Amino acid sequence: MAERFAFSPETLIKAYSLGVFPMADSADSRDIKFYDPDARALIPLAWQEGARHEFHLPRRLARTVRQRRFSVTVDRDFPAVIDECAALGDGRTETWINRDIRQLYIALHRLGFAHSIEVWHEERLVGGLYGVALRAAFFGESMFSRQTDASKVALVHLVARLRAGGFHLLDAQFTNDHLRQFGIHEISREQFQQRLQRALGAAANLQLDTPSDELVAMMLGPAGTD
Repeated sequence: MAERFAFSPETLIKAYSLGVFPMADSADSRDIKFYDPDARALIPLAWQEGARHEFHLPRRLARTVRQRRFSVTVDRDFPAVIDECAALGDGRTETWINRDIRQLYIALHRLGFAHSIEVWHEERLVGGLYGVALRAAFFGESMFSRQTDASKVALVHLVARLRAGGFHLLDAQFTNDHLRQFGIHEISREQFQQRLQRALGAAANLQLDTPSDELVAMMLGPAGTD
């Protein structure tokens, strides 16, 4: 049976290219709304002193990443990641991911636009994130953690992959306390549109054939940068 969508995956790609993103009011909502906030939160990809905005890797988390307590993969189980991001419990009482959004992003994944980072511990999925890649822009959508630092490790691996692949923009949509430690900052809608258009005019590559640990090692360098 053919899948039915609230609107086409192609419409969703067009929305991202215009700088807007979808959310549902709740898991049970039948509607999807598009948002274009006045301020947009970006996670910096720069990794050098003197940059106006620099990705910050806390020292304790850097040790965790180097010790490789988790194994990290990309696009190994996209449906499981989005399901975990939508799951309630552990103090979480609501989600903006409804059935239609789940189906749409899985369709985008099959088309090669949506990607997931999975964090495993002893073959159990304990953390991860997913988002949409469009030219040299990556739009982070949601993340989850079932073990201490698991979602943070996923973000570090994503940043390493985006940096290695020549991405210009990592959109986090909104600022939250969880992301402040990484150097997240807000820019105006107008500034975001300018940054987005530059990113859409550039080519980038997610380096899907390269293991995540190799890309993180390249970012940190031999002695690390924490």
